[in-house]
Amino acid sequence: MMFGYSDDWLALLFIPVVLWVPFGPFLMVGIGVWCARRPGWKPRLTSVLLPAVPVGVLGTVQIAGLIRLKEETWLEDLLGFLGVYVVGVTVLPWLIGYGATRVTHAVRSRRSRAQPPG
Repeated sequence: MMFGYSDDWLALLFIPVVLWVPFGPFLMVGIGVWCARRPGWKPRLTSVLLPAVPVGVLGTVQIAGLIRLKEETWLEDLLGFLGVYVVGVTVLPWLIGYGATRVTHAVRSRRSRAQPPG
């Protein structure tokens, strides 16, 4: 027991969820840049596993709550979660980092080919 409560181990699951909202987009941009610069399976696997705990825990809580409540707006709530938390906080920053790095690399290689050596 941590801090005197019986279910404090849940805090260990929700701490990454709380920290993912402010810091997750920056991490995903960095992982997107890493994926664009290095081919291979390690960057891709890291970009999937890094957000797995925060997104998975909150997704499980969200879906379990929606199933239990049986409200009429469960589909809108689920789509809102997927749109904001999964796409907006996790996938979109990765795409921005990956795309910006690929575009920068393409522009630099085009400029180096256009300039004659010497």
